[in-house]
Amino acid sequence: MAGVVVFAEVKDGRLKKASREALSIGRKLAQTAGGDLVAFGVDRAAAEEAGRYGAKRLYVAPLTAYTTGPFTTALKQLVDQVKPSIVLLAGTSNGRDLAPRLAARLNVGVASDVDRLEWTGGKLRARRPVYSGKAFATVEVSSTPAMATTRPNAFTAEEAGGETAEVVQIAGPASDDKVKLIETKTAEAEELTIAEADIIVSGGRGLKEATNFSLIRDLAHAIGGAVGASRATVDAGWIDHQHQVGQTGRVVSPNLYIAAGVSGAIQHLAGMSSSKHIVAINKDPEAPIFRVADLGVVGDLFQIIPALTEAVKKAKAH
Repeated sequence: MAGVVVFAEVKDGRLKKASREALSIGRKLAQTAGGDLVAFGVDRAAAEEAGRYGAKRLYVAPLTAYTTGPFTTALKQLVDQVKPSIVLLAGTSNGRDLAPRLAARLNVGVASDVDRLEWTGGKLRARRPVYSGKAFATVEVSSTPAMATTRPNAFTAEEAGGETAEVVQIAGPASDDKVKLIETKTAEAEELTIAEADIIVSGGRGLKEATNFSLIRDLAHAIGGAVGASRATVDAGWIDHQHQVGQTGRVVSPNLYIAAGVSGAIQHLAGMSSSKHIVAINKDPEAPIFRVADLGVVGDLFQIIPALTEAVKKAKAH
């Protein structure tokens, strides 16, 4: 019997970090809700890794690139077959797209962007940020199955030491998708995505012009992080939208968030205030970013960022 089903996404031959996190919390929920933890995906090669994170079985559908219709149909067929108590999807682009469509097909509720989950009294209890991150709401999903999308980096990915998950092939959905994927384009530069990064270095209008984003990139590359940006810099055309952190960009929860020249508008704070550790660098001591920062540096970023980058490089060289 399946207690928890997790949508397991694969990138470059490995489970996405957000999916490993979802499997980890799914395993704990299965222990209290009863039943096995199982995964749903399209790559048989993920069976060994899925097993390490606690999945007993990996149900594989004959699908390729993600499109909403076929994935929704295939996952609904699986849910109807195994009848789980809980369905979890990582809060990736695909997970956030698939969850509401699946919930509508199943006629159940879904808690989105959650950072805490527990099974109590036969119901899934979830905590999620509301009002641009200024408060938290605790909700109970009483429908069956209970569904939720997990915020990336909010849960720890913990291996369970399990054996390779049993691969179970499931029938593919009928070809009734109204959308055809013609081409997928990726950025030429091999940069880390901010969606799942443990470290993010963001730049704001304090950089003054687009060319100065090289300072942010140099520090991000030195420290092993991703490059983030405020909405103002994206709107100005200094950097692509994929780097934008905030209410109209990406909501992130890295272990370390460094904001350089970012004033801290409420829309930006809504996208990063749940970061574990926040470092703010700004010459304005009254900048709102300092209200959420764990460490604030009042000074000229054009002096501080290069010095910090050099210090990181020297530390790594020893």
